[in-house]
Amino acid sequence: MTIKQMREIKETRGYSYSQLSEYTGVPSITLQKIFTGKTKNPRKATLDAIERVLSGNEATYQGKAYEYGSSGFSGNTGDTLFDLQNTNSSMLMEGAPAFSSDETTNGDNTLRQPTPEGIKYGSPYKKQGEFTLEDYSALPDEQRVELIDGVFYDMPAPRIVHQDISYVIHSAIADFIKKNKGKCKAFFAPVDVQIDCDDKTMVQPDVLVICDRSKIKGFGVYGAPDFLVEILSKTTRIKDLTVKLAKYLEAGVREYWIIDPHKKCLIKYNFMDEDFIPEIMPLKGEAPVAIYDGKLKISLDEIAASIEEFGE
Repeated sequence: MTIKQMREIKETRGYSYSQLSEYTGVPSITLQKIFTGKTKNPRKATLDAIERVLSGNEATYQGKAYEYGSSGFSGNTGDTLFDLQNTNSSMLMEGAPAFSSDETTNGDNTLRQPTPEGIKYGSPYKKQGEFTLEDYSALPDEQRVELIDGVFYDMPAPRIVHQDISYVIHSAIADFIKKNKGKCKAFFAPVDVQIDCDDKTMVQPDVLVICDRSKIKGFGVYGAPDFLVEILSKTTRIKDLTVKLAKYLEAGVREYWIIDPHKKCLIKYNFMDEDFIPEIMPLKGEAPVAIYDGKLKISLDEIAASIEEFGE
């Protein structure tokens, strides 16, 4: 089977690179480079794995993962044996060859063994804390993550309530700016923010306001926004409450809001105050935005109504 035929079957079945990675055991970034022609000479083991899945009965392979053993390719008919998407794996299967994002080997033709994190994020030679914007840019479009100080954090698709709260806040800010002919710009996720202006961090806040228009670039935002909002979820709350709090403070963000749908409250940080203390407000009434000296107020009642309608 040619690569062109493989690509046609992939597109006919509607497989994303992440899905095909799960079914074949080949990293998403490797699949992407093969199908786009960036990898000119893929290894036979890689092509055999892809062909076996794409030429087989779709129902047989749906939701399955496979392992590469020293004796060849074997299917898993029970639980997933080699889950390349699971960063909690304690070790790779013994005898499983490593796949690199460029299909390369060491100088002595021996394969380099990746970490589970490296496989997941497309680089078999790095671990968490070592990733850069080059690795971030190389990820498939459907793999949404944030990069903070060289560490990748997964970002599951936001729930409807998350989207609706973002809309409530963003629209209120945008309307205020327009009405007052302000110079600031309001955005909502997904927007890449290179907040430290280095190659180790790229975040995607839920809502952001930029008053220095020179920070707005073609790719996103270069530098610290003035105002940021994060809406907590089960998978992001620890990161938003700790890692991002410290990052935003250090980067020079002036005001940071955290909406907690589960506890139905707003946590406000006004970093413009030298001795800032977080203010916790129930989702009732209105909340003033400090960067606008309280002239702009966000309806917390609307946020509460969104949670009531769509759940937390």
